[in-house]
Amino acid sequence: MTSLDEHPGGHPGERAAADPVRLLAIRDTPLSVDEVFAAVGDAAAGGTALFVGTVRDHDGGADVAGLGYSAHPSAEEELRKVAEKVAADFPVRALAAVHRVGELAIGDLAVVVAVSCPHRAEAFEACRRLIDDLKRDVPIWKHQRFSDGTEEWVGAC
Repeated sequence: MTSLDEHPGGHPGERAAADPVRLLAIRDTPLSVDEVFAAVGDAAAGGTALFVGTVRDHDGGADVAGLGYSAHPSAEEELRKVAEKVAADFPVRALAAVHRVGELAIGDLAVVVAVSCPHRAEAFEACRRLIDDLKRDVPIWKHQRFSDGTEEWVGAC
């Protein structure tokens, strides 16, 4: 039996898991909060943070009629890089992220991410970093259509 002194930070559950990335996907089918939440379950996690992004009915003062998401072929590879960086920077026990592509309606789930860590503060911070970095670095673009007939691309270069 090993002593707690041999484990930096005390108990081994206080450290990141050896392979915390449990679920990563870009899908053209509806997303499940339950699936993502289940993927980050871990007995050593004292905090789990989950973020759900939904299609809203407005943006920038205009009524949104609908939207579509498109992804570059490298998007899943970039998503993995983002996830691995978050897992390296925080004591992540488990991490999951899924993003939808295709045509979505108002109220549909566009993205679901979750992170579990030994403590709540770490889980909140890691989850925030995960969604922020995903939105910034993963090549997924949003095409919004407005009720007045105009449209715009968001995130496209």
